[in-house]
Amino acid sequence: MTVQPVRFFGDPVLRERATEVTTFDKELRTLVADLHETMVEQGGAGLAAPQIGVGLRVFVFRATGLEGQLVEGHMVNPEWTVLDETEQVGPEGCLSIPGFRWDCRRYDHVVARGWDSHGEPQEIEGSAMLARAIQHETDHLDGVLFLDKLDAATRKEAMAAIRQADWFDPTAPPRVKVSPHASTGPVNPLFGGVRTS
Repeated sequence: MTVQPVRFFGDPVLRERATEVTTFDKELRTLVADLHETMVEQGGAGLAAPQIGVGLRVFVFRATGLEGQLVEGHMVNPEWTVLDETEQVGPEGCLSIPGFRWDCRRYDHVVARGWDSHGEPQEIEGSAMLARAIQHETDHLDGVLFLDKLDAATRKEAMAAIRQADWFDPTAPPRVKVSPHASTGPVNPLFGGVRTS
């Protein structure tokens, strides 16, 4: 397990759709461990692979649900659906936009379905902060940032604040690295064509 540097707003990797995982192997499990270690070190409620420069559809989470119970885990190739139309509006931040939080509207009760790092199907039902984390991290996998979910006035305020942040440098060249995590392998028919090894 290694704490990885988090990519900040402005890095192109944060605006690209991540690729589906096709290999469930030791490399994937290392990625999940690195994500978890980095999330905990940074004090986040979640972290998606693109935030450490890896364009795969994986995220980790560590957030409280409806009854205040801490839930942590990871999801590979996640999809989520709304369980009811109730919404929550509350402060949301992002490790890729450090030091800032703005009120953001999210669904209050969702269920995410995907796989674990061994290729086993899993389902996580979330409310409150856990629901927010599921939606936020899945957005990252689609190249969407929570800034995109803000109302126009708040987004304008957010962009002005970000431009003044010590970490923001619009003139810096994009930091791009080759992922050490494999994304190919033999197809396992038990998982609908998902590659495993």
